[in-house]
Amino acid sequence: MSWGTELWDQFDNLEKHTQWGIDVLEKYIKFVKERTEIELSYAKQLRNLSKKYQPKKNSKEEEEYRYTSTRAFLATLNEMNDYAGQHEVISENMTSLITAELTRYVQELKQERKSHFHDGRKAQQHIETCWKQLEASKRRFERDCKEADRAQQYFEKMDADINVTKADVEKARQQAQLRHQMAEDSKAEYSSTLQKFNSEQHEHYYTHIPNIFQKIQEMEERRIVRIGESMKTFAKVDRQVIPIIGKCLDEITKAAESVDHKNDSQMVIEAFKSGFEPPGDVDFEDFTQPMKRTVSESSLSNSRGDGKSEPKFGSKSKGKLWPFIKKNKIIETLLGTKSPKQQKEPLSHRFNEFMTSKPKIHCFRSLKRGQTQSLYIHKELMKRTLGTPTCAVEAREYVLSLKLGAGPEDFSNLPPEQRRKKLQQKVDELNRDIQKEMDSRDALTKMKDVYIKNPQMGDAASVDHRLAELGQNIEKLRLEVQKFEGWLAEVEGRLPARSEQPRRQSGVYEAQNPSGVNSCAQDRESSPDGSYTEEQSQETEMKVPATDFDDEFDDEEPLPTIGTCKALYTFEGQNEGTISVAEGEMLYVIEEDKGDGWTRIRRNEDEEGYVPTSYVEVYLDKNAKDVHKPLQKISE
Repeated sequence: MSWGTELWDQFDNLEKHTQWGIDVLEKYIKFVKERTEIELSYAKQLRNLSKKYQPKKNSKEEEEYRYTSTRAFLATLNEMNDYAGQHEVISENMTSLITAELTRYVQELKQERKSHFHDGRKAQQHIETCWKQLEASKRRFERDCKEADRAQQYFEKMDADINVTKADVEKARQQAQLRHQMAEDSKAEYSSTLQKFNSEQHEHYYTHIPNIFQKIQEMEERRIVRIGESMKTFAKVDRQVIPIIGKCLDEITKAAESVDHKNDSQMVIEAFKSGFEPPGDVDFEDFTQPMKRTVSESSLSNSRGDGKSEPKFGSKSKGKLWPFIKKNKIIETLLGTKSPKQQKEPLSHRFNEFMTSKPKIHCFRSLKRGQTQSLYIHKELMKRTLGTPTCAVEAREYVLSLKLGAGPEDFSNLPPEQRRKKLQQKVDELNRDIQKEMDSRDALTKMKDVYIKNPQMGDAASVDHRLAELGQNIEKLRLEVQKFEGWLAEVEGRLPARSEQPRRQSGVYEAQNPSGVNSCAQDRESSPDGSYTEEQSQETEMKVPATDFDDEFDDEEPLPTIGTCKALYTFEGQNEGTISVAEGEMLYVIEEDKGDGWTRIRRNEDEEGYVPTSYVEVYLDKNAKDVHKPLQKISE
């Protein structure tokens, strides 16, 4: 099956068909190009979407991503970013393997097609020229034959006429012979031209045209094969990224399976636990007995003492005196001045008024200046007045600190549990800063030793200033650590005993003697009008000790193990909070690396600390919840 033999007379149709084939190829190139643009646009939109929902640095959103659900969402965002990258790979591969290659091939195809059809037109023009020569020879032969026939008839007519002279007859005879000779010559020429044309025509239709059409057929078949291969490449490019896209989807599924609702619930407790006990029961106020109301304090106390028994606010509040007794000098000093004697209201009215009252506007100013001691005094007075801490003051003070921005340096505006966490974070941050400064100092010391041994490399005295500066920075940071560890020890003295991680403390904190405040707690009395003042005594600094209800907190269990680890190298834990390990030693993992390069491990119940993450090989086990599980079983 050949176009040269089957389609010898379809030159124009073949020209149109091959042009249509090139148009189809260019249309496919345009389709692939638009597909690559769509892939790029889709990848860009996916990246923008992932970036849009990424947590902003140094914002509250970063704290929200400690929960397993939000971490899974963050992992989904990261995987979507990689997913977008695979669509960019599809676009790049299609552009290089299909669009660019086919565009170059189309140019070559157009040149080849132009050359083949140029040869076909040239052959057609040649055969048409031969045909015109044949027609001209044929017409000339026909004309000469007719002229010879007329000359013969004229000669015969002259020869038959008796009136014509002999000379005229001879002349007509010669003219007839001449015409016959010209007819013979035209006949010979026509015969020769006809043979030549037949030869050229045979060669044209059986040699030249078949060869040209065969080349055009091969060109068209190559075009068809090429577009088929491009379609295969189109599918292959997509198929190549399917495994990677599958891995992205698998990671998203894995992140979704890692969501632990119990863990998130526990983290909510750790994040918002205040450390206070719930309020105690409200005492019954007996209004059946007539109570003589008077403006004198003695009549109030007498009527209360005669008509009611001692209130009970908890298991350890027995024997506590009713707060409305005569004021002592310490309370008067703390509250500023004595309140005028007024008619006193029942305790329930006083409690409701305090829980629903809003702080005065100057409290905002004092909080903004960091002066929260007045609210702190009010809080302690309410604790001792009602026997249990009140949630209203704590919540209101915490909300105020959030609204006003930066709170006091010791985080005294926060509930105890939150304050302890903030102080611990600050201590850890300062310890990391100290470690960085010490590493820089060690590096400079080594550099100085090198300069001393090799003076040509540098001046050893040039680093002395920097070493002195680092030493001063380390000393300042250690003082800051001691200060915050003191506050931390104060808070932990009020909170229940915790068997969590050992504190990395660089100084010894000694608690101050709270004897002066104990006498205050024994003689306390609330202001009868329920008003509180922010004015602080210049003579007395109130240090509130741990009260009876602080001992009622239950001890928390130590951190559970989350896996095991094997020490790859020996590490000497010389810094505070670190632990020494030997190469090849197996230990428990109780806290993963949080991005600072340290992993928290435990050797036994009494020994735990931090080691560099690069020094150990970690084997995490989500089911390892028992702290006392033997190491051999865990490692199995």
